[in-house]
Amino acid sequence: MSKIETGLVSITFRKLLPKEIVDLTNEADLDGIEWGGDIHAPPGDLEKAAEIRQLTVSAGLKVLAYGSYYRTEPSNHPERDFAPVLDTASELGAPLIRVWAGKLGSRDLTPEGRQALVSQSRKIADMAREREIVLASEYHGGTATDTPESAEKFIEEVNHPNYRTLWQPHVGAPFDSALQSLRDILPHVENVHVFHWWPTPADRHPLEEGQSRWIGYFEALKSSGRDHACLLEFVKGDHPGQFLEDAKVLKKALGQA
Repeated sequence: MSKIETGLVSITFRKLLPKEIVDLTNEADLDGIEWGGDIHAPPGDLEKAAEIRQLTVSAGLKVLAYGSYYRTEPSNHPERDFAPVLDTASELGAPLIRVWAGKLGSRDLTPEGRQALVSQSRKIADMAREREIVLASEYHGGTATDTPESAEKFIEEVNHPNYRTLWQPHVGAPFDSALQSLRDILPHVENVHVFHWWPTPADRHPLEEGQSRWIGYFEALKSSGRDHACLLEFVKGDHPGQFLEDAKVLKKALGQA
């Protein structure tokens, strides 16, 4: 049976200081934090990353991932462009880095453009493996990994044991469709971002309203036979109180309450 850890994606509360995020995560009785690379742990700021790592670990929490905004691009030079991201993740003690597979959706990519992304992704996966850090592409629109079919094909094209994917339900997708998308790419899934937006990104709801859906997603995830982290990302009203309620629902849906 898969081991499921729980946590918070720090960008859920961009206005909070790292200490406040740590305290909130502890109050919610979750396991750890995915630290975001835009505000809390900018790439290249190793002193800040070290402080955040110490803050997290001292509170009895884990650094579950580094949520970078590194986009693989044909024009990138990984040794120059990805190195600060990798150094920061290493200083954080993060076992996983979130990356983005380009800036175009899979339908808009030319075969040549896609192959360039594949080549770059393989290169950064090599770099990360030297630090024993896994890469996982964001499962998101506007990237090469925007559908289960394209995500699975892209990972197979990269063909690297250190390059995997995240998963989250597409906003507005029917439950059966979203569940099937998870099942389709389950062998490649690492962590899952948890939220309940319906039917548009502007319509955020308490996780409790989507609890039955998430119970189904978690049942599928547990069948993978591998360990995962399920991380709360964004809450209604960006309110800490709502996060604490959603954390209770998360643990209940996972059978951990």
